[in-house]
Amino acid sequence: MKKIIIISLFFFFILSINLSAQQANSNEKYGKTLNLGLGVGGYSGYYGYIGHSLPVFHIDYEFNVAKNFTLAPFASFYTYRNKFYWGDNHNNYPYKYYYYRETVIPIGVKASYYFDQLLKVNSKWDFYLAGSLGFAISFSSWDGDYYGDKNYYRDANPLLLDIHAGAEYHINNRLGIFLDISSGVSTIGLAIH
Repeated sequence: MKKIIIISLFFFFILSINLSAQQANSNEKYGKTLNLGLGVGGYSGYYGYIGHSLPVFHIDYEFNVAKNFTLAPFASFYTYRNKFYWGDNHNNYPYKYYYYRETVIPIGVKASYYFDQLLKVNSKWDFYLAGSLGFAISFSSWDGDYYGDKNYYRDANPLLLDIHAGAEYHINNRLGIFLDISSGVSTIGLAIH
């Protein structure tokens, strides 16, 4: 698991450096932003089979692509523990609740279009609509004495496709706070410019 996380972070780091270097001469105020958020996942998307909302940690790095348009490679993380009632009288496995832990790391890219100029808002505010595309890497572990189907809860689609609407308030030139409402994970957090 650590190997996948390290490789994914390295990939996003290299991608962001290459694309940021291409946009170094841009006069846009968007991009070159590290967003750190804490959110809540809903019932849709890659949370479909859990049956309740979960706390999610989210990180992305946003860079300029064109006027009012940015891309942000992202990674999120959530984990939960649940139980499953199972048994097999034919093989001497008693019926009882068995526990499992699922850890999911969604990764992908978020594309945002900023409407500040169109809306003629104060420079302290940014408003955007966005879409994100990616996939979820999941890991699960079960109680040691569980011998049933360990893929029972793997029915969620690993492909992510979410829409977002968000706003950021700039506290100063280096720091902002944002709210991102999404069909997958809605987050609130800090934007470091």
